[in-house]
Amino acid sequence: MYNAFFGFNDSPFSLSPDPAFLYRSVQHEEALANLIYGVQSRKGFIVLTGEVGTGKTTMLECLRDFLEDQYVEFAFIFNSRITPDQFFEMIAYDLDLRCSRTSKTEVLFALNEMLIQQMEQGRTTVLIVDEAHNLEWEVLEEIRLLGNLENRKGKLIQVILAGQPELDRKLEAPNLRQLKQRIVLRCNLQPFTPEDSLEYINSRLTKAGMPDQKVFSPSLIAEVHARAQGIPRVINAICDNLLLTCFALETRTATVAMLDEVCTDMRLEWAGHRTRGERSRYAGQAYETPFSTRGD
Repeated sequence: MYNAFFGFNDSPFSLSPDPAFLYRSVQHEEALANLIYGVQSRKGFIVLTGEVGTGKTTMLECLRDFLEDQYVEFAFIFNSRITPDQFFEMIAYDLDLRCSRTSKTEVLFALNEMLIQQMEQGRTTVLIVDEAHNLEWEVLEEIRLLGNLENRKGKLIQVILAGQPELDRKLEAPNLRQLKQRIVLRCNLQPFTPEDSLEYINSRLTKAGMPDQKVFSPSLIAEVHARAQGIPRVINAICDNLLLTCFALETRTATVAMLDEVCTDMRLEWAGHRTRGERSRYAGQAYETPFSTRGD
């Protein structure tokens, strides 16, 4: 809605995990490097964790781009609330296995044959599971057993489990100790530092076509960081709403008063948040466009 107003060639704060807008912070660079290294070195099991909105899915999208560029076969399971039968069916579908996809036995035979063929060609195969903290115990056990597919050169299939911190806690369970022992690499994404948030916002605006942006002052960005608690997804949502507010009021500079209103509408809580019912500094100003249009 506001792209033409600001001269953007793309939406700078879309919530979609677009690798083109990846902000290469130190931790994100390290996480992506570990994922790629784990796959190329046939490490077997890799775990990527982080709080909601810290960029796990974006990391996986970047990895998918890399795998496609390298012609590496992979299966991507994005809905983790599945049964073991559905798990094997999804693997067979993604890898286009020539077998009865409803038969676990046939899927395993076809998968093993494919993995061997890939190994003979000097290639590997990758299984990526997003939202892995939702996996049932039985499915996690099936994933562990896939680690038995190996030869003298390494694991035939590389497994990447991505999820919220609950995944780490789940892997500590006594009945999953065998799976935990097989995990060779662990990556964890933390919320941004204030410096990261500043660079992150400026980076996204630059990629959208606004270098040397003046919409968000450094002090306002610091406030956005504090209210978003350094979570990239929340930063995106706040900044998107701020840009829409600027567009509605026909101004190219965001203010703290606008930020107050946006955060109130988003029901955000943060340290030092004013008490409910306190009059907004934005109260009394007329809007040409109602805020109910945010996010349309």
